[in-house]
Amino acid sequence: MSAGAAAAPFRGIEGAALVFAVPAVAGLMALPFLTVRPNRIVSGDPLYLWEAAGGLAVAALLAAALVPLISGPALRGGLSVAGVALALFLVGREADARLAEAGDLARISLGGGFWLMVASFALAAAEGLSRLEPPPLLRLGLTALMAAAFGTALVSGWFDGLSIMQEYRANAGAFRSAFWGHLLLVGGSLLPALAIGLPLGRACFASPRWRRAAIPILNILQTTPSIAMFGLLMVPLAALVAAVPDLRRLGVAGVGATPALIALTLYSLLPIVTNTVAGFAAIPAQSREAGRAMGMTRRGLLIQVELPLAAPIILTGVRIVVVQNIGLAAIAALIGGGGFGTLIFRGMGQTAMDLVLLGTLPIVALAIVATIVLDAVIDLLKGRRR
Repeated sequence: MSAGAAAAPFRGIEGAALVFAVPAVAGLMALPFLTVRPNRIVSGDPLYLWEAAGGLAVAALLAAALVPLISGPALRGGLSVAGVALALFLVGREADARLAEAGDLARISLGGGFWLMVASFALAAAEGLSRLEPPPLLRLGLTALMAAAFGTALVSGWFDGLSIMQEYRANAGAFRSAFWGHLLLVGGSLLPALAIGLPLGRACFASPRWRRAAIPILNILQTTPSIAMFGLLMVPLAALVAAVPDLRRLGVAGVGATPALIALTLYSLLPIVTNTVAGFAAIPAQSREAGRAMGMTRRGLLIQVELPLAAPIILTGVRIVVVQNIGLAAIAALIGGGGFGTLIFRGMGQTAMDLVLLGTLPIVALAIVATIVLDAVIDLLKGRRR
């Protein structure tokens, strides 16, 4: 092999990867990798990467430093994924070792250096893989593979020494309830939003009068702060339940999931309506003319021609709504709506940051998985159109 071929992966510094790598190296040097506390309440002592990992720390720093030098997106993405795996391996190993030394009451928390390392490697991996533009099914397969690997590590007990896992064991029932409650809020708001937004979007596309009337109202709803929206809905709902007590049997109340579902549905309308309008507007006139020439009725043209062609853009709006509502659903806990926000606000009240993380990390994971899955579906639909 020639020297030029051997040096090919290192021909130039990748600017985007450099942005990811510099904070990782600096953070690992200056910020603690883990924090060791004698119990749940008191503050702890920092544990830096080089103190915890020795030679493996050098490997992690070397990987972070090499990432921006690698010009090949596949090699850069692979090295970044290996960096994330190394960080997770180190954190599980060191948490068990430190917990055994400090006793069962000790808490081993993730430090700023760990988060910078994982975030930087993950962003570098995403940047490298995005340049490769893998096909949708491959993206789904890689996502499933990484999820399965992480799930296997969780089930095996590799991370049991971490404080966040101790919080999970103490709040397992609440976590399960929060998980299903969060899915209920997201899914329960998406379905009525689609039932309202798709016909309204179609009407706005067909009629400028509808568009001039509906879009400004939806813009106002979208810009209303979530806390204000929940509060505004609580008063009329409470009055409605007082006037019609039988609604309580259906689960309707001034607080809880009902105002949260209505608010999330209202927030979902603008992206769905505007993307529906854009989807129908993007349909080539020749496609409609061909459908009419084949004798299609107005309904047949809508179902067989227009909706399939507009589907990728409409689904882009659905993706925005799903990711948006996954985040907004956390605020619903303030009015008793359930979801992962329950754990977040409970942890804030107890000054237990690991409990906050127990509610926050699943929200982030759900948003990432939803984005990857829906993006893959959109790309599959676009490929089918071609």
